[in-house]
Amino acid sequence: MSSQDSYLQIQNVVKQFGDFTALKDVSMTVEEGEFVCFLGPSGCGKTTLLRAIAGLDIQTAGKIFQGGKDISALPPSKRDFGIVFQSYALFPNMTVAKNVAYGLENRKMKKADIDNRVQELLATVGLPDQGNKYPAQLSGGQQQRVALARAIATNPGLLLLDEPLSALDARVRVHLRHEIKELQSKLGITTIMVTHDQEEALTMADRIVVMNHGVIEQVGTPMEIYRTPQTAFVADFIGQMNFIDGVIVDGNAVQVGQHKLSCETNGYKVGDSVQVAIRPEDLIAIEDGNTENAINVNLKDMEFLGSFFRADLSGGDIGQRTIQADFSINLSRRVSLENGREMNLRVPASHIRLFPAEG
Repeated sequence: MSSQDSYLQIQNVVKQFGDFTALKDVSMTVEEGEFVCFLGPSGCGKTTLLRAIAGLDIQTAGKIFQGGKDISALPPSKRDFGIVFQSYALFPNMTVAKNVAYGLENRKMKKADIDNRVQELLATVGLPDQGNKYPAQLSGGQQQRVALARAIATNPGLLLLDEPLSALDARVRVHLRHEIKELQSKLGITTIMVTHDQEEALTMADRIVVMNHGVIEQVGTPMEIYRTPQTAFVADFIGQMNFIDGVIVDGNAVQVGQHKLSCETNGYKVGDSVQVAIRPEDLIAIEDGNTENAINVNLKDMEFLGSFFRADLSGGDIGQRTIQADFSINLSRRVSLENGREMNLRVPASHIRLFPAEG
């Protein structure tokens, strides 16, 4: 499907609040039936972009198309979406059934049809017997299910989720994110979710849009974003990432301390200072003495995390900088992992990413 045929098209969107530019020439597309997460730190522009799509904050410049129709200047009431907020935003004086029926009643549907639809929706979100209760009588997770049922009641073309799980406790959040993803897949509804929680984005999204300071840093599948980050910001924001100072020494190698590491140098020139980025789980403790593509470090501290140890390492080839490596329980049984131990770690060439040096 070409970008011209995409269900949602965002073209050169700018949003200014006085002298502050919250969105800076943002362009992207969302395909029909796709689940997309806007991910980034507070203030990055992700909620502003969602509100522009909904018409709650009209963009300063740029255009938005939904299903081939220009909706750029339409008020929210004229747009085809359902929305779920972090705060649930349920009507406290209405029963659960009345909350879910709200949009249907506004469409002047027959009462019998509304009642049938409400029962169908409550069963879909796992609350078939809760229709006569009021929101205050439900748990946070149940209230968010009601908000979800209300949002999809009118069969909107687009579902917008604004940090819908952040007010819930960890166990409920994990359970509900699986339920939301299953429901989205079952309905086939195009969905955009705003979150600052990388685990939520990685487990729920078909594609992730990583935002920072009003621009899109990278768009990709969860695996692409995690394994092949395009910028140092994305590498640092998604998961744990180590950054080590290095210098390009030839067309396919970088010098780190006394060791030369083979890697893709991606157009950097000999002599360029770079940041060598490697995930903790990709650092391999060498047990056979072969130091090819390795760095020398000292074990500073270890944290037991159940199935593995996360080790803090410094000294040797990385100087005063501290990096982390994940070591298996089995390794700790074979090798004496103790503070102060000197170690050689293999750095697989295929897992090294290079970024411009800081400053």
